[in-house]
Order: sequence, then C-alpha cells, then structure tokens
Amino acid sequence: MGLKIIENFDAGFTLAPDAKMTLFELLTTGKFIAQISAQAGVRKVEFTELLFQPVPYSKKTPKGMPGEFEAYYNSDEHIIINVPPNFMFQAKIFKPSRLCAIYRKVQEN
Repeated sequence: MGLKIIENFDAGFTLAPDAKMTLFELLTTGKFIAQISAQAGVRKVEFTELLFQPVPYSKKTPKGMPGEFEAYYNSDEHIIINVPPNFMFQAKIFKPSRLCAIYRKVQEN
C-alpha cells in the first residue's frame, strides 16, 4: 500500500452566522483566554477572529495550513491553536470537522 499524495485540497468553508457567533463566544471566554495565555507564557492573548481548516501536508502546504496563514505560524506575536472538539460540537459545527484559531499575544507595558 503506497502513500496517496494530495496535490490540491479545498480548505474553504463557510460557517452559519449562529454557529460562528457561538464559536467566537466560546473562543473568547475569560477562562479559555487565560488557559491559552498560560500555555503561551504571556500575560494576555486576543482572538484575531481568524479561523482556518487544517489541510493535508503537501509541497504547497508544508505546515498543514493554507498558505495565507503561514505568516502567523512563523510569527512570534501569534499563537495557533486547534479549536477544541467540544467547542465545535457546542457551536453545532460538523463540517469542517477540525478548525484552527489564531490568537495575538498582547504585549503589556
């Protein structure tokens, strides 16, 4: 059995307005923000409202994400997380089955 190489993968998706609102509320709760901040080793993070669907690794997508999001992967000012499955379920999002969210590290003076 050989490996199947995927050349093109459509990572586009649209969320229903209610599902998007519920998901954004869950991703911005104080407790969740505090948890992400602690794991990132910073005092505070801020949700950028950017979401993407992980994609299969390929020559065009070596980081497993659409190319337009790779700048955030290499950024020291951002953190990318997998959206918890229970958040997806609570927001009634079943397709896509996985999402990633981008947070910005807030530098406080």
